[in-house]
Amino acid sequence: MKPVKVGLLGLGTVGGGTLNVLVRNAAEIARRAGREIVVTHAAAREYRCEGLEGLDRVSVGDDAFAVVENPEIDIVVELIGGYSPARELVLKAIENGKHVVTANKALIAMHGNEIFEAAQQKGVTVAFEAAVAGGIPIIKAVREGLAANHIEWIAGIINGTGNFILTEMRDKGRDFADVLAEAQALGYAEVDPTFDVEGIDAAHKLTILASLAFGIPLQFDRCYTEGISRIEPQDVTYAEEFGYRIKHLGITRRAEKGIELRVHPTLIPERRLIANVDGVMNAVLVKGDAVGPTLYYGAGAGSLPTASAVVADIIDVTRTLTTDPENRVPHLAFQPGELSDLPVCPMDDVVTAYYLRMTAADRPGVVAAVAGILGEAGISIEAMKQKQPAEGESEVPLVMLTHRVREQQMNQAISKIEALDAIRPGVTRIRVERLN
Repeated sequence: MKPVKVGLLGLGTVGGGTLNVLVRNAAEIARRAGREIVVTHAAAREYRCEGLEGLDRVSVGDDAFAVVENPEIDIVVELIGGYSPARELVLKAIENGKHVVTANKALIAMHGNEIFEAAQQKGVTVAFEAAVAGGIPIIKAVREGLAANHIEWIAGIINGTGNFILTEMRDKGRDFADVLAEAQALGYAEVDPTFDVEGIDAAHKLTILASLAFGIPLQFDRCYTEGISRIEPQDVTYAEEFGYRIKHLGITRRAEKGIELRVHPTLIPERRLIANVDGVMNAVLVKGDAVGPTLYYGAGAGSLPTASAVVADIIDVTRTLTTDPENRVPHLAFQPGELSDLPVCPMDDVVTAYYLRMTAADRPGVVAAVAGILGEAGISIEAMKQKQPAEGESEVPLVMLTHRVREQQMNQAISKIEALDAIRPGVTRIRVERLN
């Protein structure tokens, strides 16, 4: 049987890793796929030859559209990232009847509905395992391994940069800005770290997981997104005193009014396995009605871990080249005509517990006033700590945990608390999830 010919778009960190894995493990991959897989063409404006295996057998140019238009190519592997020209390249590949593998979470989250519809019409496959959590096979787990389950919720640490920053803040008491600078120096964070630290990268990934779990269209614009830049070392310390750890979580849950879709800092009980995932590692916790909670842990980024997922997709596509398109695994786990119109819940309707930290005047009646506002809003306090003022200081930090309540009620209560003359404006609020 003739080899399957692959065209690589991008020879950077992931593209180079993909080429190396395909060359290094060629014999093993052929045994698994049932036929040889070879990279024959690649497109890259800039790349380093050093460390790239088998590059002498690849035709490399700077025109990605030339690779997509090449009639010899069976599978196009898009590893350039971003929205454009990735979208145009993928759609052109599909139009030309080529299968596509991509690691581009932004592309799938923003344009996946359009891309999958085009692929369905042309009878080709778009595979995207590497788009979420790097080398962790979470897409396949949710789409195939847990297909018998009614998925109840997913909670994941799906951005290694944010997890590294929070780990360093907890372990060493460092400030956010200090750790971010180190993360940039180590290559964990980009020069512009906005996508990582403000939750946009995680929101792209969570959007994909929610569609796979609940059979809804991709709706990135409905995902509530909050970053970690306002977390202070004292919040990390207080969380520990209450028996919690702060993690930047992506959470999607089937709720009474629809689907929750949210990314934000979250307090998790320190005994939970996911609370002990540190550094740049990723972890995704999935709760199914039949299987119960399952945890998927591993490297969420990096050359070879991500290449592992990319090559696994290439092998899957190779196996399905002779399969009837109508009988392939659906892109978003559910048959295209069976996607649900369940709405994504507005954040105001989400119910969760809260950690609150405020700076209060050190005088009688302040705690009672705050508790009174919370009580009027139907918010019950679970635990509270009031620190002693430092010598010469007239203000003290007041920290509390609440029981579960609707976000709208908490927003209204915080507005009233901040209006008190005894409370400094800027109440810090972090949501709490016990992941039971």
